[in-house]
Amino acid sequence: MALHHAEAGERLSLQQVTSADSKTAALVKTDKFEAAQLVVRAGTSIHRHAVEGYVILYCVEGSVILETQEDTRLATGDWIYLARGEEHGLRAIEDSSLLLTVLFDG
Repeated sequence: MALHHAEAGERLSLQQVTSADSKTAALVKTDKFEAAQLVVRAGTSIHRHAVEGYVILYCVEGSVILETQEDTRLATGDWIYLARGEEHGLRAIEDSSLLLTVLFDG
């Protein structure tokens, strides 16, 4: 089954992290940007990696450590962006939901 990505103008609801079945989900993928809801459970990590575009993270709920050259704690309501190609990872302090957007030049 193919993964559903939203069409322009389509309304989506982000899952609350308190829901037992909430999980990471792709929202949109175009040649200019990608968006996803990341669900990271307490004590788990997303390993360090880099992407070609600008990374934008908004912490919808919970608390994580964003691992870059300097670790940064993100809590509910925090927003941050990373430069293209910047290596990063995440470590969840508590069950967390983040809105991830990656912007591409091309």
